[in-house]
Amino acid sequence: MFVGFDYGSSNCAMGVLNEERVQLIPLEQGKHYLPSTLYTHHSALVVDFVAQHLQGSEHEHAYKTARQPLLNTLPRIKSDLDLQAGDDTLFIGREAISEYVQFPEEGYFVKSPKSFFGATGLKQGQINFFEDIATAMILKIKQRAELSLGYMLSQTVIGRPVNFQAVGGEQSNQQAVGILTRAANRAGFKDVEFLYEPLAAGIDYESDLTQDQKVLVIDIGGGTSDCSFVQMGPSFRNKQQRDADFLAHSGKRVGGNDLDIALSYHGLMPLLGLGSTFKSGLPLPNQPFWQACKINDVNLQSQFYSAQHYRELSAQLRDVSAPELYKRLIHLQQNKQGHQLVQQAEAAKIALTSANSFNCDLAFLDNSLSKDISVADLALAVDDSISQIVTLAKQAITDANTTPDVIYLTGGSAQSPLIKAALSEHLGNIKMVNGDHFGSVTAGLTKWASMLYK
Repeated sequence: MFVGFDYGSSNCAMGVLNEERVQLIPLEQGKHYLPSTLYTHHSALVVDFVAQHLQGSEHEHAYKTARQPLLNTLPRIKSDLDLQAGDDTLFIGREAISEYVQFPEEGYFVKSPKSFFGATGLKQGQINFFEDIATAMILKIKQRAELSLGYMLSQTVIGRPVNFQAVGGEQSNQQAVGILTRAANRAGFKDVEFLYEPLAAGIDYESDLTQDQKVLVIDIGGGTSDCSFVQMGPSFRNKQQRDADFLAHSGKRVGGNDLDIALSYHGLMPLLGLGSTFKSGLPLPNQPFWQACKINDVNLQSQFYSAQHYRELSAQLRDVSAPELYKRLIHLQQNKQGHQLVQQAEAAKIALTSANSFNCDLAFLDNSLSKDISVADLALAVDDSISQIVTLAKQAITDANTTPDVIYLTGGSAQSPLIKAALSEHLGNIKMVNGDHFGSVTAGLTKWASMLYK
């Protein structure tokens, strides 16, 4: 059986067709959307989890051969961690977030792993590790879906951004698609196809059109923003070959996560010393504050949390003019709490779609520490990211060489009044339609899968 699979940067979701209607599958605690997060007590335990689930499969021998050096270290690692047979060692979704918040310094936490798959300069060991993370997550999600449905899933259409990275071009895209393909195959999917996420959202929108339209689909996901300019409607919806209907694509690695990161940096990092000075009067470097927030950059995170960086921060403490603030940055570095900081910014961003202010709870850094974030604070922090999204929309319209009849907005951050206002200001008086901000892509992927695998 087939499934539409939105392996998103912020959330994951799966859909099946039930009596010609898309049905989203409960994946966690009865919820259809599972946060794209993973937590484990040690990175090598991801390899152990995958290896155990590949036993008896066609992939077992090749996988164990490639990962044998890591597998050889597992007895020592399990002994050091005092793990017993049957202990849970890998968590995804809300369970991963809960484990991380309780034990931030003791484990390995990954948010939005898809954001890393197209990164340039990755060594083979890093590519292998991202494959293992994707495999482990897809395995668990697939197992939950099959348990809920009562039957096995063997075919899927997975959503993908137009471009996984701002740099790297098609090589980055091929690397990311390769990681996802191998992971999905190891997780048990025999047939794997991909569809641009904005096109998937557009296909869902097209289902209800009664007349043909030129539609600019803007999908603002967690890790990327993508635009697809598509001819849609009754004349097009049943065609399996749609290449001629797709007038233009544009995409970039800027999305909801970047808004969260920007808000945490500009809005919260001043409480940790950003903008303060050394006793000499010289400004503190911005780099460590940015590294702490940049949770979607594996290299910056590795640098920030290294032992050498701790020594550098500690040495600087005696020279800063506001040591009480700088100690909070060191506390965050020692306890690996960058994700918690960005989660507070994310909560503020979501709340400010309908409220004028939000109080960020930062007590994990300092007792009773909090910060009120206003809509004005958010607008200032995310201005650059929103400008990039507007540029993508303009590029798609220019490449299509025509004006859209309607702009179809989807993705979690598309709810932001700031983004809608910016699009209206720069694109003119074009009708905007709000999709199901979280379900449109999954629904479109499921409908496309039904056409491919029927």
